[in-house]
Amino acid sequence: MDFSKSLQMNERFHSVIPGGSHTYAKGDDQYPEFSLPYIVRGEGCHIWDVDGNEFIEYGMGLRTVTLGHAYKPVVDAAYKQILKGSNFARPAAIEIECAEQLLSMVKGAEMVKFGKNGSDATSGAVKLSRAYTGRDMIAICGNHPFFSVDDWFIGTTPMSAGIPKAIHDLTVKFQYNDIESAKKLFQQYPGKIACVILEPEKEEEPKNNFLHELQKLCNENGAVFILDEMITGFRWHNGGAQRVYDVIPDLSSFGKAIANGFSVSALVGKRKIMQLGGLKHNRERLFLMSATHGAETHGLAAALETMKIYEREPVIDTLWHRGEQLAKGIKKSIDENQLTEYVPIMGKPCCLVYGSKDREKKPSQPFRTLLLQETMKRGIMATSLIVSYSHTDADIDRTVEVFHEAFQIYRKALDEGIEKYLIGKPVKPVWRKFN
Repeated sequence: MDFSKSLQMNERFHSVIPGGSHTYAKGDDQYPEFSLPYIVRGEGCHIWDVDGNEFIEYGMGLRTVTLGHAYKPVVDAAYKQILKGSNFARPAAIEIECAEQLLSMVKGAEMVKFGKNGSDATSGAVKLSRAYTGRDMIAICGNHPFFSVDDWFIGTTPMSAGIPKAIHDLTVKFQYNDIESAKKLFQQYPGKIACVILEPEKEEEPKNNFLHELQKLCNENGAVFILDEMITGFRWHNGGAQRVYDVIPDLSSFGKAIANGFSVSALVGKRKIMQLGGLKHNRERLFLMSATHGAETHGLAAALETMKIYEREPVIDTLWHRGEQLAKGIKKSIDENQLTEYVPIMGKPCCLVYGSKDREKKPSQPFRTLLLQETMKRGIMATSLIVSYSHTDADIDRTVEVFHEAFQIYRKALDEGIEKYLIGKPVKPVWRKFN
């Protein structure tokens, strides 16, 4: 593919935007050095860049575009609403309509507060927990990569520059599916932990009733139990992964797929905790997710229509089915190319990811780059294998064909040396201390 126009734009991006991107996961260091397309439009699961290159996309806007790019019913709903005005000096009627729709879908949720991104919701949950319990410490799942752009989480990552150590010390980690690691935290910090926050599931399923046992541990120690459903929400089930595993958290956060790419997130939970952010209590006032653009009407219209589509159409079933098709085809090619121990396919069918390992079977960024390089030059943009409602049988078949060709080169690179096949620098993990 020709990326000449995109490469010409690269310096312009870096001259006015730190890092050349507003989202780290979309940065240059996440893609092959000479395959850095800048996108101009999308339709369904297909996208086009400034050079006119067309890709079948997986990941779909970091999992936000679950129905498909420019999905007409959602776009129409947002368009009709924005013609009536997007922001007013008092709440708009659509706010209550959207709130009631979401609460009807999330079992056990009694109140909701809308925001613009996932960090609004997760940080709102943390602040609520601290106010509700009168405690300062936060326990996060150390196996899950991201919870918030705010200091309470970023302070625990290698990119902690600018964050006071005092804040870093207030967040501690436990391990997923390891209830003993959580118990040790409560023993080490008795009466100090305000909440526990984790995703219901990542690549690994909860084992030995882990989510229920963790909730029980929180109840016994007076801590708030929070599930971050940014990724699992509107993928695992219409009511989130919490419905799949029959657990009702104290608080939970939703976003990404809730509005099919429009900027909407939500914090939902039990009234006894959520109401601390309101007017009808006698405790100290709590500043909870108050933003000028927190409830823009067109975003809520998009969310409302998206949720209604989920209710009337088989979106979830389709995501699972398409993912199963994709996994089956790719795993067959992996086996045929003798790569079973080198390219693992992980996660639920509705949210698949792949790994990349070197000759010693260790995780490898260079081999990940090689896969990206070979799939992108053939019209597939797949930093993950996240399907959408718009992926068709033909899209899946073409993707499997491309990966089969890429796996043949992966096999050669293992046998002959990756330096013969990789062009440019390898991609890097987002979480690192220095560039």
